[in-house]
Amino acid sequence: MSRSTVFAVSTLLFALLPGCTKVPSLQSIEGFAQGTTYHIHYWHHEPIDNDQLAEMVSERLSGIDASMSSYRSDSTLEQFNQTQTVEPQAVGTEIVKLVRQGLRVNQASDGCYDLTIKPLFDLWGFTKDQFSVPEQTAIQQTLDEVGMEKVTVVDDTHLQKLSAALQIDLSSIAQGYSVAEVAQVLEHQGIVNYLVEIGGELVAKGNKPDGKSWRVAIEKPLPEQRSIDKIITLEKDATPLAVMTSGTYRHFYDDKGTRYSHILDARTGYPVTHRTVSITVLYPDATLADAWSTALLCLGKEAGLKVADQQSIPALFIEQSNEGFVETSSAALQSLSNIRIE
Repeated sequence: MSRSTVFAVSTLLFALLPGCTKVPSLQSIEGFAQGTTYHIHYWHHEPIDNDQLAEMVSERLSGIDASMSSYRSDSTLEQFNQTQTVEPQAVGTEIVKLVRQGLRVNQASDGCYDLTIKPLFDLWGFTKDQFSVPEQTAIQQTLDEVGMEKVTVVDDTHLQKLSAALQIDLSSIAQGYSVAEVAQVLEHQGIVNYLVEIGGELVAKGNKPDGKSWRVAIEKPLPEQRSIDKIITLEKDATPLAVMTSGTYRHFYDDKGTRYSHILDARTGYPVTHRTVSITVLYPDATLADAWSTALLCLGKEAGLKVADQQSIPALFIEQSNEGFVETSSAALQSLSNIRIE
């Protein structure tokens, strides 16, 4: 989850609608991880030790945190960032996998999405919520430290910096990966009916115990209030479906009459200026869904819709206009038969 998504994800409200958690046989697990909360709802035909399953989930999330957290100086990722060398470094299979996927989205988004954007967030003050508009010369100098072309995947466990100062931030993709990994913990226990949510990012499979579909709500993209904008019904399916949303409307700064979004375009070094305020991606791969929601938000509706159609990404774009919100669905979203958006 690039830092942009860490901020953007918190702008969304994904919640089980009333009635979804009241079925007696529906089991729940919740906790705190990765700077946010998580909620898991599931059921199974055979008895499941809920406490033991909760411990498995906690251990898996702790392992991911130890590998790729941007807030732990002892994480594998931060050790890679702090080691200024152009020699190959061992980072493990998980980080390499996410960098490979990030490279794919980076290329498809023409560089708007970039896992090496951390120095720009630091420069703008978004990292520590100490915002200040940088000088253009400082932005240009920082851009010299940014770029996915400056990192090479050596093999399945090693990365190599082509610039010793390069830093990688997986915030825009790691939460989706975490959701997928927690779902795998459930799958390994034979559980095939579940909804896993971490910080508003979720994946669902199957249905509720009474046979009804999972239903989730997406928040209306308004900065000063919280209300439901859309209800998504996820029809019973044998494959998981992730629902990932990124937005610009909750975390921003106003300075001298200008509003600056936390969503930075890695090509320019500046916050995006388009009027797209929210992107929701529905995709089987939760990891890629997370990355794509950020990438398409960075691009905005006009360029993002073209990319979504080229890549067959089911996405809902919401733009702010003088008359209100304007919604546009990608071709892939319009063709989905296992969801209903109201």
